[in-house]
Amino acid sequence: MKSITVIGMILLAVSALLFYLTTDFTVERITISHVMGVMAGIGIGLIVGGMVGYVSKGTAMKAEAKRKEFKQLQKEKEELEKQTLEKAKS
Repeated sequence: MKSITVIGMILLAVSALLFYLTTDFTVERITISHVMGVMAGIGIGLIVGGMVGYVSKGTAMKAEAKRKEFKQLQKEKEELEKQTLEKAKS
């Protein structure tokens, strides 16, 4: 989530800079093209944020699956060690 927030802030800063450079910052000079640009920026931000979220969630799920598999293998190893110790004692 932190990376999504950082990307959002960067996109917002870039859009504010571009808006500042293309207008003289008076409300009367804002046209429909500016509104369309803001909406396009929001759309691009949502698309990029969605892709970053999808990738990061997939990575986190794979890492969690590996951790679970490793814990299961550790339990199986401990059980096998206990069985070998019991056989050695008998």
